[in-house]
Amino acid sequence: MNVIEQTHHLISKDEFRMACLKAARTLALPQWFLAAGFLRNAIWDHQHHKEQMTPLNDIDLVYFDTQDLSHATELAYQEQLIRLLPHVNWEVRNQARMHLNHGHLPYHNTEHAISQWVEIPTCVGVSLGYDDQLVFCAPFGLDANWSLNVAINPNSPQPNVFTQRIAKKHWLTIWPKLVLVSNV
Repeated sequence: MNVIEQTHHLISKDEFRMACLKAARTLALPQWFLAAGFLRNAIWDHQHHKEQMTPLNDIDLVYFDTQDLSHATELAYQEQLIRLLPHVNWEVRNQARMHLNHGHLPYHNTEHAISQWVEIPTCVGVSLGYDDQLVFCAPFGLDANWSLNVAINPNSPQPNVFTQRIAKKHWLTIWPKLVLVSNV
């Protein structure tokens, strides 16, 4: 089984993640994905043979809509999701405006935005089609996630931010088999 098939199997058997994907799908947002830790942590938990999933601080729903860049719209989407799954800490962000927060040139689409995130294994997302098929966004592939390698994204080389995020999120304590890879 290749990493896409492994990831598909892992997510499709996860009732919580499938419920989140079904809730997100109801918004019918353009180019949407549940991203970053939603997918990354599931793989890392599996690779660490955890019986209980590591609690998510939040669930990042990202999408791309150049027609409505308002933060108020993102908050309205969050409220809709909270009504569907009130126990989830949703964070909805339109990637068409997020370049402003990071000092980047405008992103072309959701995948381009995801490809700019700090760590390679964080540059991942999954959505659910109306045919109930999982769709993955992984600009660098999923191999780093499955091999537990954590490297700085060469598209956004920020060694200080990389180090701070790993320490702040306690990744090496939660997932001690992670390997920090120096690539810049």
